[in-house]
Amino acid sequence: MSIFSRNTTTATATTAAAVNPELAALTGDYTIDPAHSTIGFTARHAMVTNVKGSFKDFTGTLHLDGSDPSRSTATLDVVMDSIDTGNADRDGHLKSADFFKADEFPAMTFRSTEAEALGGDDYRITGDLTILGTTRPLTIDLEFNGVAKDPFGNERAGFEGKAEILRSEWGLTWNAALETGGVLVSDKIKLNFDISAIRNA
Repeated sequence: MSIFSRNTTTATATTAAAVNPELAALTGDYTIDPAHSTIGFTARHAMVTNVKGSFKDFTGTLHLDGSDPSRSTATLDVVMDSIDTGNADRDGHLKSADFFKADEFPAMTFRSTEAEALGGDDYRITGDLTILGTTRPLTIDLEFNGVAKDPFGNERAGFEGKAEILRSEWGLTWNAALETGGVLVSDKIKLNFDISAIRNA
């Protein structure tokens, strides 16, 4: 089932009469549930292995439009001090002036500017990602995982997303050269999102 279903048999926009009522019924505002969601990242370390981490403190919202995906929106606010890679020393370095300058720039934000359906359960959302006071576009590919009502009566919608950035484009340029060639931390960072969002009452 696709909440952003399009009529692919014509080049015209889907009309209200053609919208599947089950999909249209999902239109509404949702709040991301941080207890059941993950904002994660992967970086290459010393050119030989991957280090994974996540942010433990974040808030976000979704507006889903079941009849017109281009009207769907998303926001995300991430507390940089909540970074967690499983190593306290590394986390401290990432919060320092070498990387995120968490004292000066306490939040990373995303504000969507465009959404589109790619077919099936695949979607793409583009927006403005702000890190260290620098704002640049970010495109996230999403897969819709469906909807469910939990035992507490909450209507949930789930998504998985992925994206890649070059951290240097946001001013994250710290690195160290390796004796064997290459650098300690990759410029390319893989982002991953597992989102469970609860429909607002």
